[in-house]
Amino acid sequence: MRAPNEPLVRCEVERFVPGPGEVVVRVVGCGLCHTDLGFLFDGVRPRHDLPLALGHEISGEVVDAAQGLDRWIGRAVIVPAVTPCGDCEACRSGRGTICARQVMPGNDAHGGFASHVIVPARGLCPVHEAGALEGRPLGRAGVTLAELAVLADAVSTPYQAVRRSNLSRGDLAVVIGLGGVGGFAAQIARSRGATVVGIDVDPRRLESLSHHGVLLSIDPAGKDPREVRNAIARFAAAEHLPGHSWRIFECSGTKAGQELAWSLLVPDAHLSVIGFTRDKAELRLSSLMALDATARGNWGCLPELYPEALSLVLEGGVAVKPFVEVHPMDEIQAVVEDARRHRLGKRPVLALTAQEDPR
Repeated sequence: MRAPNEPLVRCEVERFVPGPGEVVVRVVGCGLCHTDLGFLFDGVRPRHDLPLALGHEISGEVVDAAQGLDRWIGRAVIVPAVTPCGDCEACRSGRGTICARQVMPGNDAHGGFASHVIVPARGLCPVHEAGALEGRPLGRAGVTLAELAVLADAVSTPYQAVRRSNLSRGDLAVVIGLGGVGGFAAQIARSRGATVVGIDVDPRRLESLSHHGVLLSIDPAGKDPREVRNAIARFAAAEHLPGHSWRIFECSGTKAGQELAWSLLVPDAHLSVIGFTRDKAELRLSSLMALDATARGNWGCLPELYPEALSLVLEGGVAVKPFVEVHPMDEIQAVVEDARRHRLGKRPVLALTAQEDPR
């Protein structure tokens, strides 16, 4: 990326040499995220100066490492979208997601829309299954290492948000926005025993997720928020679920979605804001007080939670394969344009072709 609203440019760089605590990862797959589109088109500024290689959903193979880290060479890995430093007060107290020295590929440093990337070794999530680097199907789910790139954000971020909400069996989960992140949030909630309501304006998403854990599907287009809330309340009563303590996950990253999420607050509700938009939402903050409810944001996912999320995917608790599609890296500009114009039905992953692979 050279500048906002300009085409991405392919360029050659010198061989990457890892510094202390770093490794070089040969990129097998890198997912395209809404955040990347925000950098490209919406005026969101990355922390690293331009030009910058974007991409923070990375899976690959460690091919070089700093001194003392040779044990990583040859391993298949998932690179955390956000890697805390591990040494500061925030990290030592378990709050690594607010680490001031965190590293996010494609934001703080060059990212995964490339053949290689330099990343901290700390926090790497190894993929132990045999055949990962040969592109073989892995685990019960039959997912490939390239497809697992979405674990780095689209799966792990809602995984942390669901864990933080203390959602458990018998709870009602409401997911607003069933795109890449929201679709996985719905599945994760279902895997923990919750009854899931999915809300989206795209009937294809509603239909698809109805086969993966969403029991009530709602298209909010043209509906008053009270109508949506009443529909959920009737459903909860019919399912013998309480009318309080709903777990609400806002994943649409839109003003309308955020305002709808706020309108669905009930006594003791927990609202997790996962989606991002620069638009300002109008809401009555006093609802939190009156309903004794909780609202919290969610930035990324702690690296120590990645192995749990990976196991959930490999064991089939969360279906990834039906919701991603792999494209050649050299088609990235067309994929970016299609994603921007909502022409893609699945979350895209960019991968090098055999001709481009620098091995």
